[in-house]
Amino acid sequence: MKTLVIHPADKSTDFLIPIYMNLKSFPDFDDVTIIRGGMMKSEVDRAILEHDRIMMMGHGSPSGLFSVGQFPGAWGYIIDGQTVDLLQDKECIFIWCNADQFVNRYNLKGLYSGMFISETMEAAYCGLPGTSQDIVTESNDFFANEFGKVSGTSLIEAYEYIKDSYGVLADTNPVAKYNHHRLYLKS
Repeated sequence: MKTLVIHPADKSTDFLIPIYMNLKSFPDFDDVTIIRGGMMKSEVDRAILEHDRIMMMGHGSPSGLFSVGQFPGAWGYIIDGQTVDLLQDKECIFIWCNADQFVNRYNLKGLYSGMFISETMEAAYCGLPGTSQDIVTESNDFFANEFGKVSGTSLIEAYEYIKDSYGVLADTNPVAKYNHHRLYLKS
């Protein structure tokens, strides 16, 4: 399966790297392209067309995945409403804040997150004031490491595994509990 990972370079989302760093170790996932920046939006769009599974992650909003200044000419977003037609027939993973609103607005399919707390400031905004960095880091690292164990499986298998394994941490970690309730699969 030709897999494209779009993860704009940003130290605050580097915790997501374990999701895709071992993809080539999965059967049928020997053709993996990772894009962290440096390309024009039109080049990224062409890469989307050439791949079967598209994994998109980082900071975002209901309007798409932020380019974080890594993609010349992207005007704020590397994945946005103009990208939707390219994603329609792809197997997609959308991991960014409020990706659910993007997926639902455009009737896309895949594994995706809603609002996803990855920073203490977001925790406070989402009703968890006083959350320590240790709690946020524990949630971030656990999520990414667990997801990385199944990122080369079917979306259904990955979703079920993450819901189960991350759900265990959700019993003791309020950030994981918040995020766990905002993981979705639409096929």
